[in-house]
Amino acid sequence: MIDEILAYNRAFVTNKGYKPYTTSKYPDRKLAIVTCMDTRLIELLPAALGIKNGDAKIIKNAGGVIVHPFGSAVRSLLIAIYELNVEEIMIIGHTDCGVGSIDIEAMLKKMEKRGISETVIRDLGYCGIDFNKWLGGFDDVEISVKESVSLLRRHPLLPKNIEIHGLVMDSRTGALSLVEKN
Repeated sequence: MIDEILAYNRAFVTNKGYKPYTTSKYPDRKLAIVTCMDTRLIELLPAALGIKNGDAKIIKNAGGVIVHPFGSAVRSLLIAIYELNVEEIMIIGHTDCGVGSIDIEAMLKKMEKRGISETVIRDLGYCGIDFNKWLGGFDDVEISVKESVSLLRRHPLLPKNIEIHGLVMDSRTGALSLVEKN
């Protein structure tokens, strides 16, 4: 796979395929979006929102969830706000999200089958890693979005004038439902 990608990339650069995507590091719409890494959203989400390259900072993770107030998603948002002039944040979950059905015990068994020893998993538990909380999913995408929005609104390092909205996207049609508006 990597050889194919590198060959394609060399041709892309040689043919100046990057030209239509040229923009600055500052988002034109002063917007940051936290959303899921789901492959169905790669092109659907920007198309359904009417955003193009350069319009927004898009932060993706499993479930589009703010898991920890000082984790990488919030770090990215703080940099986007203070260094890149972001003024508005959207948390966008989606229907049929795989994170909503994660079975942690089954995942831990898959880890063991792939060479992670039971001892390592047990020792991490003794060290305070709560796999259910850290890797766990959610039962309701709307509640998950509302919890992430609430965490950001209460965050001591986010300015109060930042607008924060929560939405759920239909992963088939791109239709948006507003669940939290600033």
